Amino acid sequence: MSQAVREITEAEFQREVLESAKPVIVDFWAPWCGPCKMVAPELEKLAVTVGEAASFVKVNVDEASGVARSYGIMSIPTIAKFEGGTLVAQVVGARGADALGREFGLV
Repeated sequence: MSQAVREITEAEFQREVLESAKPVIVDFWAPWCGPCKMVAPELEKLAVTVGEAASFVKVNVDEASGVARSYGIMSIPTIAKFEGGTLVAQVVGARGADALGREFGLV
């Protein structure tokens, strides 16, 4: 994982996502999830393309089950966009960087 997409813990979620001044793209994932492994490099590409306009983080649903449960994450990968502390969009399943950028209005 590069610096473009950082893994955060459940304890960091409030500060890193909900209190962020800019949009945050959250990848809800797990190490055993095959499609999650396909999404990871695509999120890296998107993060590099978007630059400082948004933050990108990963949340391991096995280790942060409370966060996953509170946002109704039932399938992974789920990629979500938060703005102003609110979940504003999400997609379930593997997508390429271009598709994610379009779906979240980032490119």
